[in-house]
Amino acid sequence: MELVFATNNAHKVKEIQAILGDEFRLLSLKDIACEEDIPEEQETLEGNASQKAFYVYDKYGYNCFADDTGLEIEALNGEPGVYSARYAGEEKNSEANMQKVLDKLKKINDRKARFRTVISLVVNGEEVLFEGIVNGEILQERRGGAGFGYDPIFRPDGKDQSFAEMELSEKNKISHRGRAVQKLVEHLKGTEHKSL
Repeated sequence: MELVFATNNAHKVKEIQAILGDEFRLLSLKDIACEEDIPEEQETLEGNASQKAFYVYDKYGYNCFADDTGLEIEALNGEPGVYSARYAGEEKNSEANMQKVLDKLKKINDRKARFRTVISLVVNGEEVLFEGIVNGEILQERRGGAGFGYDPIFRPDGKDQSFAEMELSEKNKISHRGRAVQKLVEHLKGTEHKSL
């Protein structure tokens, strides 16, 4: 089964292909020669995921899924949320984004946070949404060199390590994206998409 994953993020493609296994062939935007910036103009994760998936489906004719992920920090009223990728500016710099979070939480003891991923799957024009959440806390400093984004400063509940200190396989079992993808996979495997 061939599906386009609406991203140019090689980390994400690798992460999700590992969860999907051999039954699915994941194509990136590069694979379908989509080089333009897909708009993400919505105020919610659901809206952005949906906008991206339908953009690829409508313009390129591929069945597609797109995700949007936000880090939601309780003490910051859910920030950075939908603005997670560009929290510190339009250049989407992970280091600057992490630093902004650490600076804002400097004098705050309540460091509860969650990662939330929403996936929009569009197959033959029909959309289904999936959500994955992992609760945890923001660390005082960066830890670990794996992962991407906010992984070095996020420790999931019940774990001693940050996401950036974990093996990819371990992170996939518990991560927000892993949980949303698991729902996506169960849906795909449980539905007869003979037309794909």
